[in-house]
Amino acid sequence: MRYDVFLIKYAEIGIKGKNRYVFEDMLCHRMRSRLEPLGNFRVRREYGRILIDALSDYDFDLVTDRLTKMFGVTHVCPGISLEEKDIDKIKESVIGQIRDGYDDRSFSFKVRTKRIDKSFPIDSMQMNMLIGETLLNEFDAEGLHVDVHKPDVMVEIELRDKVYIYTRSIPGPGGLPVGTNGRGIALLSGGIDSPVAAYMIAKRGVEMEAVYFNAPPYTSERAKDKVKQLGTIVSQYAGPIKLYIVNFTDIQLAIYDKCPHDELTIIMKRFMYKIAEQLGLRDDCQCIVTGESVGQVSSQTSFSLKVINDAISELPVYRPLIGMDKQEIIDISQKIETFETSILPYEDCCTIFVDKHPVTKPKLEKILESEKALDGVIEPFLKKAMDEVEIIYLK
Repeated sequence: MRYDVFLIKYAEIGIKGKNRYVFEDMLCHRMRSRLEPLGNFRVRREYGRILIDALSDYDFDLVTDRLTKMFGVTHVCPGISLEEKDIDKIKESVIGQIRDGYDDRSFSFKVRTKRIDKSFPIDSMQMNMLIGETLLNEFDAEGLHVDVHKPDVMVEIELRDKVYIYTRSIPGPGGLPVGTNGRGIALLSGGIDSPVAAYMIAKRGVEMEAVYFNAPPYTSERAKDKVKQLGTIVSQYAGPIKLYIVNFTDIQLAIYDKCPHDELTIIMKRFMYKIAEQLGLRDDCQCIVTGESVGQVSSQTSFSLKVINDAISELPVYRPLIGMDKQEIIDISQKIETFETSILPYEDCCTIFVDKHPVTKPKLEKILESEKALDGVIEPFLKKAMDEVEIIYLK
């Protein structure tokens, strides 16, 4: 059947008080942008809902896929709208949705009416009973039955400017609309963790940028392509992502030549943070986002994270995975469909020069002393890396 309207439900946005319109407007703006290539749609706000009127033909699967990957949306409800608030036409439409939408009608149902228009002469309880009776009379012989506690199908009727009828409620990701909480820059590697971290911060309304540290010839073009694929998958939820690709080879080799090998990962990450902070400040980012989890590897112990954090001073580091174990992170990566790409066997620069026995309890004073060997050596490499940074837009 062709649905002519989509009712968009949200949760957290509804408790924003006088600022709610800011979040609703941003969500509407994002929806218009995403739906524009798919057909002619009108996106508008109603009390407690966003309504999308389909004014042309469209691909149902494509539209619902895009809407259910938008942060701020808890449910997408495809439905039928009626201009005339006539009880007989409402009954006819409900019967049509059950008949056309379900081949097997031996399921339980419940009717729930929301009467926003109080001028409608029948109250919500009476409507529930009338529509329920109508459906039982029509489909009782096919096994349709009522269950008011745990129905298989909820038949929803909303009496607003029009009558809106729907029986499907497709879950969305929740969260807040991207763009309502500033901008962040994520350290995006080819692993499992960093795409999940970017996804989770974007879910809180943060517009995402990303930086990938490339190390040719030690990392391949496939490793770079893998990161672009991961960023593109995340962009389905987070919106377009500006990806910086930084050539890190000379910096990495200088650290390898001049610094103790058990401190390589710590010092390398400190310089990554410094570069990420500079790039983020260029674009008015408010935070750096990483996929670190306490104790997962040697550079992610509490001692190591404290020392790495000390490398920067202007932007805070957000680590949404900090208390998760690996399986919890994998579960999210599978849900957002980054996992299969993340496990492709292409090394990133963090894994190339890892020492067999890396330090797990680094001391800041010792790391700073080791970094003195880089004075006068690494500055030209840092400047070159920043001057030659490659920018790709993922969407």
